Amino acid sequence: MAKNINSVSITVLLFVLLVASTGNFKKKIIYRIFEAQTFCFECGPVPFLGTNADCFNCCKTKYGSPPVVSGVVEGSEKHCHCYC
Repeated sequence: MAKNINSVSITVLLFVLLVASTGNFKKKIIYRIFEAQTFCFECGPVPFLGTNADCFNCCKTKYGSPPVVSGVVEGSEKHCHCYC
């Protein structure tokens, strides 16, 4: 029984290392950890009645991309916040 568990553990470890070694996985994880976005602008009316995608389009149109990398509707008053 212990031999089977050990074999499964090694197989799972090898699979995790294989997945972790792919470039796409590393890019996503490293970007999320080290590339924090900062609030830089507001866009559109308050309250902003559109979706996050609409907010991002507003930000790109008004301020350009780059510097804008995302747009999120946030807060109780529904502001469109642009992040750089």
